[in-house]
Amino acid sequence: MLRWLLWLIAGVLLGGIVHLVTVLILPRTASQDAYARLSPIAPVNAVAAIPQLSPQNDVIPFMDPAFAAAVCRYDLGNGPLKFTMPVTAAYTSVSFYTRRGVAYYAINDRAAGRRIIELELMTSAQRTDLPEEEDVTAADRLIVESPTSTGLIVLRALAPEPSLMTVARNALAAANCQPVASP
Repeated sequence: MLRWLLWLIAGVLLGGIVHLVTVLILPRTASQDAYARLSPIAPVNAVAAIPQLSPQNDVIPFMDPAFAAAVCRYDLGNGPLKFTMPVTAAYTSVSFYTRRGVAYYAINDRAAGRRIIELELMTSAQRTDLPEEEDVTAADRLIVESPTSTGLIVLRALAPEPSLMTVARNALAAANCQPVASP
C-alpha cells in the first residue's frame, strides 16, 4: 500500500512540474502571438486601424465590439517615438506592450487630463542621452520608458452607441505614432 502511495505522489509531482514548465515556456515559443498577427496590417511606427470584429476576422481575439481599436507597432532602434492621440467624449485608452505581450504602461483620457494624449516613448538608454532641460517639468513632457526596443501600442476608443462607432474610429485615425526628429 505504501509503495503505491509513493508512486502516486511521485506521478502527481512529476505531472505538476511538467505542467508548470509547459505553461511557462509555451508563450515564448508561440509563433502566432499578437505581434506576429498584427504584422501584416500594421506598418512599423505608424498607426493602423484594427478591422471590426467578425467571425471570419479575429486579428485580436476576445475584443469588445463596443470599442474601436488601432495599433502601432513600434521600433525604437532608430530613436525615440512621439505619440499623440485625441480623446473621445466617451472613453479613450492607450496601452503599451513589449514584443512578448507584457504590459508595462497604460493611460486613459481621465488620467491624461487633456483633450489630447501626448507622450514620448523611448528606451532607458535613450532617456539618459536626453539633454537636461531646466525649464521643462514632468507635467509638460510625459516620457514613457520601454523595456524593449520593439513592441505594440494598442489604442481603444469607446462607442457607447453603435451609431457613434464612426466618431470613435475617426479619433483613432487622427492618432500619430512617429519617430522624433533629431535636433
